[in-house]
Amino acid sequence: MAIFEGRFTDAQSLRIGVVVARFNDLVTSKLLSGCLDCLSRHGVDATDTSSQLDVAWVPGSFELPLVAQTMARSGSYDVLITLGAVIRGDTPHFDVVVAEASKGVASVARDTAVPVIFGVLTTDTMQQALERAGIKNNLGWSYGLEALEMGSLMKALG
Repeated sequence: MAIFEGRFTDAQSLRIGVVVARFNDLVTSKLLSGCLDCLSRHGVDATDTSSQLDVAWVPGSFELPLVAQTMARSGSYDVLITLGAVIRGDTPHFDVVVAEASKGVASVARDTAVPVIFGVLTTDTMQQALERAGIKNNLGWSYGLEALEMGSLMKALG
């Protein structure tokens, strides 16, 4: 019997792409900061000149899947992370954006066999989003860990 698991110690061998939504950037920039901190502390070279890590900014969470798909199809990345924040308003727009972003990101991973971490916060209020982006706990860190685990797991599966 073979058991396959991702490892957090293999970070130096991974090529990582991060796609970040600019909409609600008060939240998404904090998620990105937490994510980059996690990756850096696990050995990923997160400097501006790194060839190990790229960050692409998109207008909003709706656009995350298209850029993630383009990056995945390039063959340059072992794992991708999508970061966004969709905060409920008074219209059904929230439901449309969340549904399309989540389905799109899942589709990219299935279609390309490149793991794509879904780091899109979906909250009722800005306060809830800020709590998840650093006031209480920065989920960006968790998304970074998920990327390391999935990237190394996929490499182990060959």
